[in-house]
Amino acid sequence: MTKKLFIPLILLFTVLTSACGSQTASNSEAPSSPLPSTAAAADDKPSTITYQAENGPIQVPASPKRIVALTNAPNVLSLGGTLVGVDEWTNKNPLFKDKLTGIPVVSENDLEKIIEQKPDLIIAGTQTKNIDKLGQIAPTVVYTWGKLDYLNQQLEIGKLLNKEQEAKMWIDDFKQRAEALGKQVKQKIGENATVSVFETDSKTFYVFGNNWARGTEILYQAMGLNMPDKVKADALGPGYYTLSQEILSSYAGDYIVLSKSISGDNSFMKTETWSNIPAVKNQHVIEIDTEASTYSDPITLDYLLNIFKKGFLGE
Repeated sequence: MTKKLFIPLILLFTVLTSACGSQTASNSEAPSSPLPSTAAAADDKPSTITYQAENGPIQVPASPKRIVALTNAPNVLSLGGTLVGVDEWTNKNPLFKDKLTGIPVVSENDLEKIIEQKPDLIIAGTQTKNIDKLGQIAPTVVYTWGKLDYLNQQLEIGKLLNKEQEAKMWIDDFKQRAEALGKQVKQKIGENATVSVFETDSKTFYVFGNNWARGTEILYQAMGLNMPDKVKADALGPGYYTLSQEILSSYAGDYIVLSKSISGDNSFMKTETWSNIPAVKNQHVIEIDTEASTYSDPITLDYLLNIFKKGFLGE
């Protein structure tokens, strides 16, 4: 009798132990459910994208971390791109000094130095030397200077860095702000008032068209201000026109934006020729720093837009 009861109890214990073991195993396997984990979702993001460059489709990092910019470095900076090498001209620009601390200056003539930076993306111009060799170091995208207008150039850098939406947002915002300022300025100086943009290297003078930096894109394209007829005839096509000091007044508008170097020879401003220009007599001269005004990227454009607001409206 005792034996008969003992055997069923053993069987019952075995069944219960099996059931518990099965439940434990089932619970331990729960995290391996069909739902994707965070890590798996991150892995689904592509590590590269195909960018349609002037030199053909190029596989570039989806989120470049080490960019060498031989051109367009300011555009990269404006979108928060991480630079590990920059051209000498951008490095000299006072607007970018703080942003470029510790970043080495590189050039296409020193490939070893570029290699040392271990770039995952290189941006260059079509005129850049050693493009083929640069392409062996890292994916290299080239742009032709002036082929794109200043806004589309920013948009292209946005696409390249996988930040197209950020670029579009800035473009839309800038256009609205500049257009609004243009209307305010015209209300104050008159719809037909003209503006000239001059620059000098102490020996030669230049007057600019509507797409040669120095704020020309802002004044003529974004704000819709007028240029004098002689400037339109001689500088609009080529982008700039070389002048002698004696004929400056013939190209001077009702207002002058004067691009001058802080450290340069500006003695011409004390001459009678300069002093007799109507815009100078009327104190309608807005000065900008040449070294800080030779690009047309968002950082430079916002900087100059504020200068023009103060210069024209006194705000």
